[in-house]
Amino acid sequence: MTVVRTVRKLHSTPSLGLLYPKAALSFGGRGSELPGVEYVRPEVVIDRAALASYNEVCGFGTGDVLPATYPHVLAFPLAVRLMTDRGFPFRLPGLVHVNNRITQHRPVSAGERLRLRVWADSLREHERGQQFDVMSEAAVGEDVVWEGVSTYLRRTTSSSSASPSSSEVEELPAPSAVWHTGSDLGRRYAAVSGDHNPIHLRKITARLFGFPRAIAHGMWTKAHCLAAFSGRLPDAFTVDVRFKLPVLLPSSVEFRSARHGSDWEFSVRSKRGPHLTGAIQA
Repeated sequence: MTVVRTVRKLHSTPSLGLLYPKAALSFGGRGSELPGVEYVRPEVVIDRAALASYNEVCGFGTGDVLPATYPHVLAFPLAVRLMTDRGFPFRLPGLVHVNNRITQHRPVSAGERLRLRVWADSLREHERGQQFDVMSEAAVGEDVVWEGVSTYLRRTTSSSSASPSSSEVEELPAPSAVWHTGSDLGRRYAAVSGDHNPIHLRKITARLFGFPRAIAHGMWTKAHCLAAFSGRLPDAFTVDVRFKLPVLLPSSVEFRSARHGSDWEFSVRSKRGPHLTGAIQA
């Protein structure tokens, strides 16, 4: 069945600096259904200097090809604009990003102009509340070259997430790398992604939301994992991750991976437990 949505075109990037205060002051609960609207930016020009800064913070090498996680950064302001709409049923503060799936259909050059689309879909019940997906798409001309699905949880119960099964973590080999995350990592990633959520910036602001100190952006952790596979991935692939325990800043975490034919399984963990589990499929 074809879903008809109201298309709202944007000719500039929404300001996250304005949207976050709006989200903090909103009361939510403005309906029981996801809005039938999609936001579109018809022509996005890649800023090569911004791309280079992103690559440096996330661990990618220099080059003219976008990391598979970079279109998410470009689409994220549209997603926040969507989730701060008057008709959106939930408040942005309190939503938990639990899963992220990215499909790269082909490499994208920094010289190409992208058409971005973002919409919400699949509101459903979950044992701890409700989940929904924020869908993102990047196209060059009429060809879709990239797709992203960010799954969010709106908690209505206080139960914690289930621990991963032993097959999810323990079968992976010994760590191939140990990453030391500095206390400024959240601010550094915020500068290159635009995501200045206060839980990532400083201990004092993170404590306001119940964290003992600032936590790393989940999408930085995913990007840093993807950077570890540089030179070993095909042109087209899907990388799917589940976010577990937050990575406190500063801290040390272990990266593990295992190859299964043309696919990969990987995780990031510390003594506290798993922070992220993921898989890459060609």
